[in-house]
Amino acid sequence: MDIREALSGIRCFLLDMDGTFYLGNQLIDGSLDFLQALKSTGRQCLFLTNNSSKSASFYKQKLAKMGVPEEFRNVLTSGQATARYVTSRFPGKKAFLLANAIETEEMKALGVEIDQEHPDYVLIAFDTELDYKKMTMLCDHVRAGLPYIATHPDFNCPTETGFIPDIGATIAYVKASTGREPDVIIGKPNSGIVEETLRVTGLKKEEMAMVGDRLYTDIATGVNFGMLSILVMSGETTEQMAAESSIKPGLTFGRLSDMIAYL
Repeated sequence: MDIREALSGIRCFLLDMDGTFYLGNQLIDGSLDFLQALKSTGRQCLFLTNNSSKSASFYKQKLAKMGVPEEFRNVLTSGQATARYVTSRFPGKKAFLLANAIETEEMKALGVEIDQEHPDYVLIAFDTELDYKKMTMLCDHVRAGLPYIATHPDFNCPTETGFIPDIGATIAYVKASTGREPDVIIGKPNSGIVEETLRVTGLKKEEMAMVGDRLYTDIATGVNFGMLSILVMSGETTEQMAAESSIKPGLTFGRLSDMIAYL
């Protein structure tokens, strides 16, 4: 594939955050230079993260502290996309919500009604304040057969020092106890977050590129929905993982800034 030709029609880069633009609180070298290159070539970006342990406003503040210009602080989280899904699919219904305090407040602000004792459906996010009482209640409601929705499928969340268990580990725990997996998962690589991305940007899939460090979420999103998929080797994926995976990106770069010469 000719790299310049492949990128020539891309108007918006959908950028994963953890492992792609930064690691924890540390910018990956060249990330801001990449944004400048987008500006100089008349392109835009949307930060598209599966991490639902934080709100969109938190991420925007974080990007601002990292020096990201205001025009590029556009964020869509799996939490936002999931809130839109459940409020449209379950109008007037109440959720058992597994989430930390910051995400709970965002869900409420986005119109999600919550009842932890007598819910109509189950909604789980990446809860960094997880405890055994919450897990017991969650499993009870899932075992009772309520509709079960998860924000995203990631097993681990990258940090500066390695990885921490993400919502995928919670999903595996619940399945071991109840025999059930979520009925719907909204985040990458699933259709819910893609549909919300199309609505937010107003662009066609062919005009967007999905850029990220994970094969089974970021790259699979591009492959599954007809978007150019771009793997960066700055996060979770190793050379061996890329070689052995059946999920193949359209393009591969070491990090975002390696793409600048081809824009």
